[in-house]
Amino acid sequence: MAGEFDAHERRIWAGRAQAYEGSFAPLCAGAVPELIAASGAGAGTELLDVGTGPGTAAAAGVRLGARVTAVDAEPSMVELAAARVPQAAVRHAVLPELPFADRSFDAVVGNFVLNHVEDPIAVLAELRRVTRPGGRLAATIWASAANGAMAVFGEALNAAGVERPVFPTVPVDFERTPDGFAGLLEKAGWAEAGGRELRWTYTVAAEDYWRGAVGGIASFGQVVAAQSPEGVAEIKRHYDRLTAERAGADGLLAVPAVAVLAVGRR
Repeated sequence: MAGEFDAHERRIWAGRAQAYEGSFAPLCAGAVPELIAASGAGAGTELLDVGTGPGTAAAAGVRLGARVTAVDAEPSMVELAAARVPQAAVRHAVLPELPFADRSFDAVVGNFVLNHVEDPIAVLAELRRVTRPGGRLAATIWASAANGAMAVFGEALNAAGVERPVFPTVPVDFERTPDGFAGLLEKAGWAEAGGRELRWTYTVAAEDYWRGAVGGIASFGQVVAAQSPEGVAEIKRHYDRLTAERAGADGLLAVPAVAVLAVGRR
């Protein structure tokens, strides 16, 4: 039904800012340098960062001299981002509605946000509304294929024999490919839309990475959080085995990440 996916997203992210910051936020930060560069943000740019999370992209914009406004739908994220990036104007807003006048910003960025909204076309249209003519949007999503960033968690759940619940899915879906994501921007009215893959490697200690799972982050985190203490211990046992097999000589995991970056012009 309409609203089910968005309601699900609000539930699973409620109060998760600290758990996210200490686990998967550094992974997602790997896309930020190219995201900000693609937006054209620089000194004096009025930059909007939607779905700011802990404020990683907002901080990058501030470092370039942009005048940054950042929003997030989760109050704990707003509080965290405001503390981490005091130079930015951080406020609460739930997409697809933004509390800004038409043509308020020179550039808009959204790092891994469009996969967390029920109607991405409506969100992209709203982002276009608040962007000035000639301004640019840059957004990322996880790629639909070849992305092994979260594979170890799925393997641990499988090895533990955990049955996954059926979570709500996005009613307005699209291919997580450069062409698919760029096509979504075009449907929302963005011009000169294009997409490309981003690839990077995130190096992390296995125990730090595990914090996202026990902290209830993402769908697999929700699955882990729903288990009994014995069930969590069994998943962790398999996770420890799998990550030990993958660890480098330094004991750290080298996590491969593949995302899609799409850019459009107002």
